[in-house]
Amino acid sequence: MADSKPLLSRDGDPMAAEALLRDVFGIVVDEIIWKGTSASEKVCEWKEPEELKQLLDLELRSQGEPQEQILERCRAVIHYSVKTCHPRFFNQLFSGLDPHALAGRIITESLNTSQYTYEIAPVFVLMEEEVLKKLRALVGWSSGDGVFCPGGSISNMYAVNLARYQRYPDCKRRGLRALPPLALFTSEECHYSIKKGAAFLGLGTDSVRVVKADERGRMIPEDLERQISLAEAEGAVPFLVIATSGTTVLGAFDPLEAIADVCQRHGLWMHVDNLLKYCHGSQASYLFQQDKFYDVALDTGDKVVQCGRRVDCLKLWLMWKAQGGQGLECRIDQAFSLTRYLVKEMKKREGFELVMEPEFVNVCFWFVPPSLRGQQESPDYSERLAKVAPLLKERMVKEGSMMIGYQPHGTKSNFFRMVVANPALTRADMDFLLNELERLGQDL
Repeated sequence: MADSKPLLSRDGDPMAAEALLRDVFGIVVDEIIWKGTSASEKVCEWKEPEELKQLLDLELRSQGEPQEQILERCRAVIHYSVKTCHPRFFNQLFSGLDPHALAGRIITESLNTSQYTYEIAPVFVLMEEEVLKKLRALVGWSSGDGVFCPGGSISNMYAVNLARYQRYPDCKRRGLRALPPLALFTSEECHYSIKKGAAFLGLGTDSVRVVKADERGRMIPEDLERQISLAEAEGAVPFLVIATSGTTVLGAFDPLEAIADVCQRHGLWMHVDNLLKYCHGSQASYLFQQDKFYDVALDTGDKVVQCGRRVDCLKLWLMWKAQGGQGLECRIDQAFSLTRYLVKEMKKREGFELVMEPEFVNVCFWFVPPSLRGQQESPDYSERLAKVAPLLKERMVKEGSMMIGYQPHGTKSNFFRMVVANPALTRADMDFLLNELERLGQDL
């Protein structure tokens, strides 16, 4: 007869499972919540790949390890990981640690559900609906539909697929055979996922028509109009314009109202309720039975291309509940205030040169080291300046003092992109960034 005792850990002892989880969470609190957010600790502990493999002992073996060893594994994973919650982590468009959002993620991971039907995720189906309703209201929409996506790339891909389906619904059944040559339009500052999405959906990257941007990185509506006419003259059918609010590098906002006027003139925009379900739905009979004992409109899984979908709404909902709309507004105001402070301080110091005045919380700038100051007219100035950011990035990462992203942009040499996103940041962190770059680059 099979043993009916629940196997919650390797030896079937629920007390041992509880002890493990308490110990692991203690490590998380010590190593991430305390040390990971402390300016006196390193942002990262850099190791070369081969050395890191040895330190982590990544090999999976046939025999299990004792709990003490597992706890040491957990400590090592945290120790050698980048602390994105650190106040000196400026590398991405995200940073910081919100305790309420973390609490939400712990709950969702513990429940380990999938958000495709109301019957297995009743709380989260209703919660997602409410959060999306609130987000729509913030941009002035009184109705609409939506889902939480794994990231911006998938969201953009959904936008392309929905626009194609809205224009040519038969493509869901017949595929590319149902389509003429299509053209979609986006700014030259757009996210790279637009072209990836066009390739993935079978449209091809040539279907993406790139619209010129102005000197601040914003789409030029007049060039959009020109590109649409050019595509039509070439026999393509325009079906979608993708604008951007906050471009990845420069933080630029496309002029949405002017772009919307162009779309309206060419019939490139239409609001269609329930389009997600019509476009992506497959009516799987083992999940989406239509004779259930509750409102089947709550089974949201048929709106997405995934089957299983992790719960993403709880962390935002819980944070919003704790902070309130006013608290979140204060966070945004503080981010813009710190951005202005950083720019003001940069202008006081020799060696810091803005790429442009920021429109958002992205501050793009060059650090010009002592040897290059006053050399702007030298023929190799740009080539030499391009080497500065990568070298400073290597130094800061290997020391673990901070992390800032850099990139070239068009004809512009490598420059830093500082993103003010962490709600825990202060003016002292802005000062540290400037001082540290001066220290790291003083011998260049």
